[in-house]
Amino acid sequence: MKFRAGAVGSDGVRLAMESALTARDRVGVQDFVLLENFTSEAAFIENLRKRFKENLIYTYIGSVLVSVNPYKDLEIYSKQHMGRYRGVSFYEVSPHLYAIADNAYRSLRTERKDQCILISGESGAGKTEATKKILQYYAFTCPASDQVETVKDRLLQSNPVLEAFGNAKTLRNDNSSRFGKYMDVQFDYKGAPIGGHILNYLLEKSRVVHQNHGERNFHIFYQLLEGGEEELLRRLGLEKNPLQYHFLVKGQCAKVSSINDKSEWKVVRKALSVTNFSDNEVEDLLSIVASVLHLGNVQFAADEEGNAQVTSENQIKYLARLLGVEGSLLREALTHKKIIAKGEELISPLNLEQAAYARDALAKAVYGRTFSWLVNKINKSLEYKETEPLGWRKSSTVLGLLDIYGFEVFQHNSFEQFCINYCNEKLQQLFIELTLKSEQEEYEAEGIAWEPVQYFNNKIICDLVEEKFKGIISILDEECLRPGDATDMTFLEKLEGTIKKHPHFLTHKLADAKTRKSLGREEFRLSHYAGEVTYSVAGFLDKNNDLLFRNLKETMSNSENPIVNQCFDRTELTDKKRPETAVAQFKNSLAKLMEILMSKEPSYIRCIKPNDAKQAGRFDEVLIRHQVKYLGLMENLRVRRAGFAYRRKYEVFLQRYKSLCPDTWPSWDGRPHEGVAVLLKHLGYKQEEFKMGRTKIFIRFPKTLFATEDALEIRKQSLATDIQAAWRGFYRRKKYQQMKHSAITIQSWWRGTLGRRKAAKRKWAADTIRRFIKGFIFRNYARCPENEYFLDYIRFSFLMTLKRNLPKNVLDKSWPVPPPSLRELEQKVVASEIFKDKKDNYPQSVPRLFLNTRLGNEEISAKILQGLGSEAVKYAVPVIKYDRKGYKARARQLLLTPNAVVLVEESKTKQRIDYANLTGISVSSLSDSLFVLHVLREENKQKGDVVLQSDFVIETLTKIAMSANKVNSININQGSIKFIVGQGKEGIIDFTSGSELLVAKAKNGHLAVVAPRLNSR
Repeated sequence: MKFRAGAVGSDGVRLAMESALTARDRVGVQDFVLLENFTSEAAFIENLRKRFKENLIYTYIGSVLVSVNPYKDLEIYSKQHMGRYRGVSFYEVSPHLYAIADNAYRSLRTERKDQCILISGESGAGKTEATKKILQYYAFTCPASDQVETVKDRLLQSNPVLEAFGNAKTLRNDNSSRFGKYMDVQFDYKGAPIGGHILNYLLEKSRVVHQNHGERNFHIFYQLLEGGEEELLRRLGLEKNPLQYHFLVKGQCAKVSSINDKSEWKVVRKALSVTNFSDNEVEDLLSIVASVLHLGNVQFAADEEGNAQVTSENQIKYLARLLGVEGSLLREALTHKKIIAKGEELISPLNLEQAAYARDALAKAVYGRTFSWLVNKINKSLEYKETEPLGWRKSSTVLGLLDIYGFEVFQHNSFEQFCINYCNEKLQQLFIELTLKSEQEEYEAEGIAWEPVQYFNNKIICDLVEEKFKGIISILDEECLRPGDATDMTFLEKLEGTIKKHPHFLTHKLADAKTRKSLGREEFRLSHYAGEVTYSVAGFLDKNNDLLFRNLKETMSNSENPIVNQCFDRTELTDKKRPETAVAQFKNSLAKLMEILMSKEPSYIRCIKPNDAKQAGRFDEVLIRHQVKYLGLMENLRVRRAGFAYRRKYEVFLQRYKSLCPDTWPSWDGRPHEGVAVLLKHLGYKQEEFKMGRTKIFIRFPKTLFATEDALEIRKQSLATDIQAAWRGFYRRKKYQQMKHSAITIQSWWRGTLGRRKAAKRKWAADTIRRFIKGFIFRNYARCPENEYFLDYIRFSFLMTLKRNLPKNVLDKSWPVPPPSLRELEQKVVASEIFKDKKDNYPQSVPRLFLNTRLGNEEISAKILQGLGSEAVKYAVPVIKYDRKGYKARARQLLLTPNAVVLVEESKTKQRIDYANLTGISVSSLSDSLFVLHVLREENKQKGDVVLQSDFVIETLTKIAMSANKVNSININQGSIKFIVGQGKEGIIDFTSGSELLVAKAKNGHLAVVAPRLNSR
């Protein structure tokens, strides 16, 4: 069954049960109880067909889910889908497995009552796949922890193991479960799965030794041969070719294109590891699987006396090693049987037919018991390890999953179909009883009178099968146990003699002439709840006895294979009670299952397969009608519809339909049931159409609900218009309010900006006036922060006035007189005439202001100032003087007075050069700051020319030149400058370009100056 991916149907019709009612003509109704003609099987099947065509494979009958196998991938099982159904009310979303699973889980959590989900249907209808999906849903949605994750993994991984050993390809299904399975999942008080337990029913052991044409043995045999490693197969004595094994060729389809045995083998090996199987246990288990294949290849031949002898010694050797038994004892046990009579042991040889029976019986017993051991082993791995205090342990709850064979009707029906159909009769009986009980309890809880429902009570059929002394099972067991020559025909004769008058039993002998044509002499017919089934009695006694000769049991009980040793307990040999027959065991286990189910709150999933060819999109009406009948779906629907077709809580009903009444729309402030009463009165419901319960509204007829739903559809149109109008109004109002808010915000911001600008302008004006006044007060002081603004303004005003009133020609003497603060401009002009394009560092001096002085009076010695007398210091600057002989650098102060240049060392005047004795000034064309003052030496007072260095060389030289009126006496030299040292001796300063300024005495006695060239001329 494929359920995994893509329903292409419209999601719009899946949102809620009622929403699909509007599309009911196309996709039918999501709940069969809403079918108007609910008694019509044709209407039922037509609704299934509509939904199947739209890939809507799930439909409800009340709380029962009907599932149709799509035979293709549908995208309705993703984690997103799981999340959509998690914790959502049952009818709020479309029908789905997850809705059933979630509803059961929430009931288990909230009501603290054990739950069970019963999954039934024909082989190939999707029961096993549904079980897997439910387990996956719980694995995804339940709370998690490390321990819980381990349990989840083991619950999920138990499926591949059980499918490998218990499933097989049949004509109807490539992965048919050949056993019934009931799994309990234990949840703790937090709702997390903490353990599990599996019960298995009626494994089809006969498949081990015989398969019908087109069918296969159990999957594990083919998986082992196809996927097993070479070394493993060598140890087991196996070949990869399944055609080499007698038990695998009877169905003549060892290879199936739709089954990948190799990949499935990997899944099974991983699952065995997850479910806590050790490597030794896996090896022992596979040894048993291999031994079954070898048993099938054991051949016999008759000796002279007609007794069977083993002819395949090689197989006996493999069997002895794999099963851990003595080869000679096994050979003896296969060809002889041991009988104990009156305390004596008798050994009787077997003929060929009996030996073959013994071999097949051993194969079935070994495999069947190993399967039971396997289930028990998985149960141990799932067993809850008690780690919580006793109080918490008591609060755990259980959710059961029953995946069991559905009603079976084949062309040839035998013992297995009889047991399966008996099981289904019991489940149907339970189903009807619990459904009626649930309905009655709901009616009583809501205070609505319960009306007795007429239905087919199949207790009469159950009694026919299981009644003590007179039932078919009792007669079969009696015939198996009685001394004498009992055969299948004597069993049939006994049935005819005992229950011949039962209305649901018929044989060839009891039938009328017309009916005898369809009944063989070895057949009997039972009228089940789902229809008539004809059974052949051939093999009933053998299959019921399920005999294994005593000496085979003895041999197996001595096995060294731990699993075989556990499966064949030695206490069986000493127990003198005759073993229970197969049908008695099944009856007892079924009775226990019924007790388990009765103790739990049930949920139901009914699986249907749409065709026998396993084709997607094909809807076989005949086959589906057959299953609808055998699943008892019409009976279930009739019981569900006996009272009211639709019921909902008042709150849900009012929320959906309140728009149909002005008094309840848009909201109802009173109690919900009062609002529903007002709504129903407005809608004109007749009294016989509904009942008001304590918490729910009950509607009797689907047509009443459909009329309400159609009215809602019409109302939705006007509501849509109203909502659109309201929305447009709301949207426009909101947009207007946004625009208004934006306009106010912009206006506010702009006013604030204008105000800030005005305030800033006023502040600037006040600061300007304040600075102007302060500058005016300090206008006659040296440039300082207090007057710099005022002086700059005066300078700017003068220059702009000069620009507008320039003299007409150069000879015009009417130049405006500059203010005192602009005297430096004259000096700048003189500096430009002297140094522009002649000295490299002149451009750097242009932006720098020429100051009145570089030294304040406080930096000049008071003694020096006193010595100067009335001579004012016009300019003072710190300089470095180089001695005439050694060129040693000494710090000096250069002072300009109206009459002379004075060199001062601290408080001592070192040299005074009157302007009259200053014959010239020399300076290099490079970027250095050295200059030479040439002095007239007629007076002995003068020592010679003076070599000085000033950081403000352009400013200093300009001021000296202007003060001494020597503007035309400044020489700008390239290469070197000669100067008088004293007493007629001459000194030379050599200038060169370099990377950095360097002044030092050269080896030739010259003063070497290296200066970087800043301005290329």
